[in-house]
Amino acid sequence: MQKNDPYAALRFKEFNIFLVMRFAMVFAWSMQFVVIEWQVYSLTKDPLSLGIIGLMEVIPAVSLALFAGHIVDQKEKKGLLIKCLLAFSVISFGLFLLTWPEVISGWSSNKILYSIYFLVFLGGFIRAFLGPTIFSLFALIVPKKIYPNAATWSSSVWQMGVVLGPALAGFSINWIGVHWSLCLVFAFSIIALISLSFISKKPILNPKIGENVFKSLKEGIKFVYSTKVILGAITLDMIAVLFGGAVALLPIFAQDILHVGSEGFGILRASPAVGALLIMFTSAYFPLNKNAGMKLLAAIFGFGICIIVFGLSSWFWISVVALFLSGVTDGISMIIRQTILQLKTPDHMRGRVASVNSMFVGSSNELGAFESGLTAKLMGTVTAVVFGGAMTLLTVGMTGAFFPKLRKLDLRKDIKEHEKE
Repeated sequence: MQKNDPYAALRFKEFNIFLVMRFAMVFAWSMQFVVIEWQVYSLTKDPLSLGIIGLMEVIPAVSLALFAGHIVDQKEKKGLLIKCLLAFSVISFGLFLLTWPEVISGWSSNKILYSIYFLVFLGGFIRAFLGPTIFSLFALIVPKKIYPNAATWSSSVWQMGVVLGPALAGFSINWIGVHWSLCLVFAFSIIALISLSFISKKPILNPKIGENVFKSLKEGIKFVYSTKVILGAITLDMIAVLFGGAVALLPIFAQDILHVGSEGFGILRASPAVGALLIMFTSAYFPLNKNAGMKLLAAIFGFGICIIVFGLSSWFWISVVALFLSGVTDGISMIIRQTILQLKTPDHMRGRVASVNSMFVGSSNELGAFESGLTAKLMGTVTAVVFGGAMTLLTVGMTGAFFPKLRKLDLRKDIKEHEKE
């Protein structure tokens, strides 16, 4: 195998199956979230209702995150992931029914709204287990020496799902309506399940099976806190996503500010992911390992600038370009952060570390949606987005000052050590 082979991870059959499964899952989840955003705002015309969607998902996700990490480290990963995908399929089918006129005939708008919130809330429980399980399964499919390459491809496929899911959601709402758009979501959740069946069961690498749950959780938290590079990367991304969550307000921009309808909404929603996808495919040929810490800080600083430009723009195509460039910078950030987590985390602690990461970073998407909805209601939509971008810039400066190890990070040494294993 060539040392700089950009397709190294793709030469493993199960990894390709893993990519298909992950794409189908991310596509379904991303499309579902966007369709639900559109439906909820259409029902309420209230920006805070968009924030509540995120809040409903993040409450159970954060509450169960650490416990989920303990369970993931104790259990066989494929079987646990099958249960997660089955549960998601049930919720997707439930949302499909909630938008079926024959089923909800006579229902009030509030009853429909609260039922949607309830299913999103249940989805938060699944979210707590899904991320750590996928992160742990990933590490059991490919050798450690190609983790950086595999992380790039895995993140690229993730972004493909985030690109195509929202884009198709915007167009499908216009073409076939909300109801049948959710039927497509359900179909892709089934595809993810079928794909997963072709991956074999993997060994449990945790030597402390049956360990006391509180002792296990304490060990995971202590590891993240003592590993300053991981802590710095997680903190930086969490606050940037929390305050830079302008995408949660895109239905308002599409309907009330830019006046571009559902098709324009689809373009806006997909633009960041297109930028991220482009940079991810590029990074397979031009790795970001050299001076990774400074690149991470610069990328998130650029992300904040893009969010401010988007918030101030009243021209559709300037908004699209700003969101596209925000995706480019976010893609750089994601690749570096995922590589840090994979290289710095021991096999027996992957579930717990991924759970801490999901508490801080994964859930910050939903908390960011709530923050954006709340600040939009209090400040106005444009002011809220500009405020979020400014807070992101401040976060980069403070993180660079308080985490010097992250600022000086270079991943080439870690990669060489794994190549010797």
